[in-house]
Amino acid sequence: MTPDRWMVTALGLALVAFIVWFFWMKRAKGTRAALTSGGYQEAMILVKGGYTPDVVVVEHGKPVRLNFRREETAACSEMVLLPDFNKSTRLPTGETVPVEFLPDQPGEYEFACQMGMLRGKLIVE
Repeated sequence: MTPDRWMVTALGLALVAFIVWFFWMKRAKGTRAALTSGGYQEAMILVKGGYTPDVVVVEHGKPVRLNFRREETAACSEMVLLPDFNKSTRLPTGETVPVEFLPDQPGEYEFACQMGMLRGKLIVE
């Protein structure tokens, strides 16, 4: 094999390794929810082509309030579902909608739109 073929092969393998890391192995640190004076762990989540932030970190045993603000009109983002907490709510465009619950067990819990296209994660420590 010539040196230029070695270089192209090495660059291709490096690109494949980067793609695998970026899409499947990269771990988002998440945004820690702020503790309010009312005792809630609170985070604001913007809904626009996805959830921002899409990973929220909270402590177990303290009430959580996730404030969703939808800034788009796509049908997929009309609802948010938190199946592990038996919560679902409609998200009207341009309004902030709070979702309150009490996570009593540590773990990772997903939230998503009703079609499962928009996804987020709640990490309970």
